[in-house]
Amino acid sequence: MNCYSRILRPIISAIALPVLVMPTAVGGETARTVKVAASEKKPPAANNAIIPLPLTPVVPAGQRSCAARTPTGLGYSILRPGTGPRPAEADTVLVNYIGYLATTGTVFDQGMRSPLPVADVIPGFSQGLQMAARSAVVRLCIPAALGYGPQASAAIPANSDLVFQIELLDYKTPAELDAMRASAGRAGATEESTAPQP
Repeated sequence: MNCYSRILRPIISAIALPVLVMPTAVGGETARTVKVAASEKKPPAANNAIIPLPLTPVVPAGQRSCAARTPTGLGYSILRPGTGPRPAEADTVLVNYIGYLATTGTVFDQGMRSPLPVADVIPGFSQGLQMAARSAVVRLCIPAALGYGPQASAAIPANSDLVFQIELLDYKTPAELDAMRASAGRAGATEESTAPQP
């Protein structure tokens, strides 16, 4: 190593080192990138607060109204149109739904993949189901007269207007349900006849 290298190296280090660690200008502001090793990241602190039960979320006011009304007074908004034919009153539907009070937005019921006979639900819900095709999502604004009327029902006060968001996953006619039951019965009988006997 020559003498110039020994003399210049400390000088170059003294000049270059501060330049390398200087903050860099990004978008007119000074920024410095600091990398934190994954092992140094701290997990979130435990929250020991008790969640009050029952858990009753509140739906915002903008999602408690409907765009149109039927002659019977049922309000509705088509949030996502479906395809194909619509269920009839005698059919059984498979739905995801959430029900909440129109005045406060308090959720009183919800279900996932719930089978419901169209004729066995409150009138407003039944009418709304018959307006939706498969894969549709609708919001129904059900006046008390098409809901539970003057009768209170669990978390629903008397004379309450209700709102439901419903996703119609599928539906079956009575004939299709009978065929499914018969097929399931035959499959069960076949399994029993082929099962080894003790």
